[in-house]
Amino acid sequence: MAHLLGAEQIDLEFPTKSVFSSITVGINEGDRIGIVGRNGDGKSTLLRILSKELEPDAGRVTWRGGLTIGYLTQTDQIPDDYTIAHAVVGDMPEHQWASDPKIRDVLNGLLGDLDWNQKVGVLSGGQRRRTALAALLAQDFDVIMLDEPTNHLDVEGVAWLAQHLNSRWNKSSGGLLVVTHDRWFLDAVCNLTWEVYGGKIEGFEGGYAAYVQQRAERNRQGQAIETRRQNLMRKELAWLGRGAPARTAKPKFRIDAALELIANEPPVRDTVALSKLATQRLGKDVVDLEDVSYETEDGLKILDNVTWRLGPSDRVGLVGANGAGKTTLLRIVTGNLQPQKGRVKVGKTVKFATLSQDIHELDEFAKDRIFDLIKREKTTFLVGKKELGPTQLVEQLGFDSPQLQSPIGDLSGGQRRRFQLLRLLFAEPNVLILDEPTNDLDTDMLAAMEDLLDSWPGTLIVVSHDRYLLERVTDNQYAMLGDGQIRHLTRGVEQFLELRKAQRAEVSTPTSSRPAAAKTSSLSGAERRNLEKESSKAQRAIAKGHTEIELLDQQLAELDPANYQQLAELSGKRQQIAGQIEKNETIWLDSLEKLAG
Repeated sequence: MAHLLGAEQIDLEFPTKSVFSSITVGINEGDRIGIVGRNGDGKSTLLRILSKELEPDAGRVTWRGGLTIGYLTQTDQIPDDYTIAHAVVGDMPEHQWASDPKIRDVLNGLLGDLDWNQKVGVLSGGQRRRTALAALLAQDFDVIMLDEPTNHLDVEGVAWLAQHLNSRWNKSSGGLLVVTHDRWFLDAVCNLTWEVYGGKIEGFEGGYAAYVQQRAERNRQGQAIETRRQNLMRKELAWLGRGAPARTAKPKFRIDAALELIANEPPVRDTVALSKLATQRLGKDVVDLEDVSYETEDGLKILDNVTWRLGPSDRVGLVGANGAGKTTLLRIVTGNLQPQKGRVKVGKTVKFATLSQDIHELDEFAKDRIFDLIKREKTTFLVGKKELGPTQLVEQLGFDSPQLQSPIGDLSGGQRRRFQLLRLLFAEPNVLILDEPTNDLDTDMLAAMEDLLDSWPGTLIVVSHDRYLLERVTDNQYAMLGDGQIRHLTRGVEQFLELRKAQRAEVSTPTSSRPAAAKTSSLSGAERRNLEKESSKAQRAIAKGHTEIELLDQQLAELDPANYQQLAELSGKRQQIAGQIEKNETIWLDSLEKLAG
């Protein structure tokens, strides 16, 4: 494949940190490269160097002659007085851009809900971001570089962007480099992954899943080598320790060999070993919404006679278009907003904790140091069966010793999010609500957070555009489609995308052109009897399942919350039964529909 651009022997240092040391990389036609790594390790800096926006200290960046590059940074530079139309298509005549299928696709995919003549200055941060992305994608480039393009996109927007990039070029042309923490997106789009770590770049074949598998194998091999290294090191150090002082000067090569082993010791990767924190006990009842309705002042119906129940250890994910009312629903669940009709019943032992999108809760502590704030709020923490001091636990959460003395106001977005999640868990809640928790977190930190949430025994509600996270840590997903209802997605996020596609098609299809529904043919006597038997059987199975779930809920309520193994077993069994109930409900409803026809 033809070469597009490359970097050779790149060195870059900032005043307090070496960013890159002698890196050499190349991008060829057909490469779709996902760039991953910890926050602060140089992913965005790499894009700046390759786009020639930043000059390295040493080395060179070369482009193929006539190469065109489109680069989306994390901050847009669109003037406030531009209209959306001018920002995206400039002075291009309407008949020209309107007849371009690529531009129409971009407008429909990213800006379909915005007024084309609206000024950029009045847009929200997310709307500005979508406008900047649309302006880039509406143009023709040989190579596109995207820095966190999925920020501020909902699940539909992320799926559209993946589809657009996959169809933008044929497989053997064009080049893409993307920095993102969205692992589903990496798998959907990328055929190569670059890991930026410790001043180096290591390449892997495939998207995120393939990268994780290859990195695990690399670590396994590294551990075997490390075991041999440690054995040799122990021998050398033992020999040195036993040697008389008079002898230590003679076999200097032995001392040098031992020191070299220590010097070559690779730096320890910041891993987050979050242990399960003590969780307050949940009773049988958690949150019940009964016949709840709510609409905004301008008449937008958020909830319309909705009944929704959350039980102990339920793990639910919420998806929906921007403005569908997900945050409003969370406020009603927690009691921060009262419904206009119906009632919200909250269990007596419920203790809510919410990780908000903006994390303004930390603003008042901007001048406090991490260590001081934690010590002031709590002095000891029960982790497993051990009591740990604040320093030990915070260091396990990826903060090193110097960072503990940092003012909270100096923390990055990802560090603030990690720290606030830690503070929430210190309060030992039993209902945890996460509103877009993946913002500003790198892939390693997301995996660590998922590891915690996988084994957290309380009730969990997650609102996120990150479908990888949703499908990993929640057992059931629900959709808000803007019709006032909460719909259970039996097939996960993919079903939500299908429903939204059908919803848009319904809106765009004139009523007169829709085909009339065909009438169901009459049933024979034998068919009707079989359907009645099937309906009765399903009803009995549903009733039996609900009885079993009530017994399990009682066991869960009486179980010691520190018994994580049994909690997991009972929760898993409950989930299996709930799944079977759902299948039987589908059978029952289908049979009733056929009988009614």
